[in-house]
Amino acid sequence: MPVRIATIDDVHAARKVIVRHVSPAPLIRSWPLERELGFPEGRHVWLKDYGWTPVGSFKLLGALNWTDRNQELIGDRPIAAHSSGNFASGISFAGMRYGKRVLVVMPESAPQTKFNLTRSFGAEVRTYDISRDHETGDRDRLTRELADNERAVQASPYDDPDVIAGNGVGGLEIVDELRRQDRNLSHFLCQVSGGGLMAGHALAIADGFPQAQIIGIEPDTADDFRQSLEAGERVRIERPTGICDGLLSYDVGEHNWPILKQHVASSVPVPDSETREAMKWLYEKHGLRTEPSGAIATAAALHGRVNLDGTGDLVIVISGRNLDESQFREWIA
Repeated sequence: MPVRIATIDDVHAARKVIVRHVSPAPLIRSWPLERELGFPEGRHVWLKDYGWTPVGSFKLLGALNWTDRNQELIGDRPIAAHSSGNFASGISFAGMRYGKRVLVVMPESAPQTKFNLTRSFGAEVRTYDISRDHETGDRDRLTRELADNERAVQASPYDDPDVIAGNGVGGLEIVDELRRQDRNLSHFLCQVSGGGLMAGHALAIADGFPQAQIIGIEPDTADDFRQSLEAGERVRIERPTGICDGLLSYDVGEHNWPILKQHVASSVPVPDSETREAMKWLYEKHGLRTEPSGAIATAAALHGRVNLDGTGDLVIVISGRNLDESQFREWIA
């Protein structure tokens, strides 16, 4: 069966779903980052901050659209999914909105904040040891068992055209706001893990600003997408590591890869030390307490990992802000 690939038309259709549930995440102009990067007068830097959503990350966009599009399939059955934490709260929020029971599988080491958020919307949580998952495959096994034993419909956190389209609504918001202010876009920096966030945004950004460079950002110890671009095919990393718990997928999804390959110019690896510095910088300059996965794209800009030569504006995604206070203080110390 051929893989159905999300299109820009799917993203526009998803917007009609998303606006019924949540308002757009803000696009914030960063004067401090413009000065830090030495941008000339008239060239702006913008932060798309998904920490403002009800679940503290972008993940509810794809979860809402997936749940809406699959209502007939779900019926009175529960939804099952695995997640490092943010999709767990996203699909839990969607389940609450649509009156569906939600069962999620999360790493036992996930931040308590992510457990609390997920349970606050009504989801039931199972846990596994992520440090041994490359050997045991417990994440996928537990999710399959939930689907089988509970007759649940399984939702992918990223590898699904409805999830991709929902995430892309955030990209439409970026395009709309920049056009409203009569701005141009030269560079778009966005995190890549399984590819659901970037694939959706790439569809919207490439459609709205075809000349913009769309650049992926990954941890240097989990850069499977960068390796995939070099190899011309999807590359799997058996044991991705690092502090960016939301960016440790083994590979990009089957539905994501064709979109990423078409629209994303390159992907840049960033070490954890620079991500931690970016977390501290965002806190000191903007008062934003971001999780590592949320700050890594800012780190790439701050540390010169990306060639930003050009005349248009720069947009950087802050994908989420869910982490425990004690861990945040340790990382920025």
